Amino acid sequence: MAENRHHALGLSDETVLQMYETMLLARKIDERMWLLNRSGKIPFVISCQGQEAAQVGAAFALDRTKDYVLPYYRDMGVVLTFGMTARELMLSAFAKAEDPNSGGRQMPGHFGKKKNRIVTGSSPVTTQVPHAVGIAFAGKMEKKDFVAFVTFGEGSSNQGDFHEGANFAGVHKLPVIFMCENNKYAISVPIQKQLACEKVSDRAIGYGMPGYTVDGNDPLEVYRVVKEAADRARRGEGPTLIEAVCYRLTPHSSDDDDRTYRNPEEVEEAKKKDPIHTFGLYLKEVGVLTEEKEKEILDRVMKEVNEATDYAEKAPYAEPEHALRYVYAE
Repeated sequence: MAENRHHALGLSDETVLQMYETMLLARKIDERMWLLNRSGKIPFVISCQGQEAAQVGAAFALDRTKDYVLPYYRDMGVVLTFGMTARELMLSAFAKAEDPNSGGRQMPGHFGKKKNRIVTGSSPVTTQVPHAVGIAFAGKMEKKDFVAFVTFGEGSSNQGDFHEGANFAGVHKLPVIFMCENNKYAISVPIQKQLACEKVSDRAIGYGMPGYTVDGNDPLEVYRVVKEAADRARRGEGPTLIEAVCYRLTPHSSDDDDRTYRNPEEVEEAKKKDPIHTFGLYLKEVGVLTEEKEKEILDRVMKEVNEATDYAEKAPYAEPEHALRYVYAE
């Protein structure tokens, strides 16, 4: 039998199965959204495929009763872990009135759910980083015990917002975790044309915080490093920069043709490390996931995706006269 790594991290068999199911749910919602987009039913998809392990591993390491998450647009795994549902994500994709993110006003991927402390993101990338730092600062001033967790792509790590946020967090020793989901491409620009340093985590030293680079295809490794960062933050030891190295298995979005800038063979090669497959394999090797259990999880996930799709497709759009709601004071 293979080495049982999750028990060493204090994770039960039940918890790792939940992690696997959440990753699979994110993948299946995403795949369904592409089909809906290609059949002209929804306008836009920005995908999490290939990044689910980093997202779910990290989110499971946080306290879902009090921590704040400031996800970036691919973070379906994070928001599902923090309590968003397949139905809510589909309502957003179809831009229906009941969409909890924005009442059908925003593009998909702009997640927000106040009661779950999922803080709304914005279309310009990286604006969520200074927001996370501000939330952490407020928490420290009010002596509240929570951590702010913020994610962004490696392209975003070149924006001023990242550097200003990281610098402020370092100076004030704030309880914030910066996690870069390095998927190798900022739309069409490969990593070697974006950064002169070898790793995104190399930047941490400039802001007086530890930096770690981990395998973003391994949810247990991401869990371990985020858990350590959260523990540090709660002890008052300040921020951490984590780089989870993964690979974007789809085009940048449904409006992008990735064949113009990357080789299809490269994508096929990356699929061999697909975290859904590799984590499933690990769970089978340690005897946690049986064929029967796998089928049961897949059936449950597909039922949820089908019901969410049907519900969202039939749900009403917002009333035209509500177009100016939330823009001006009523």
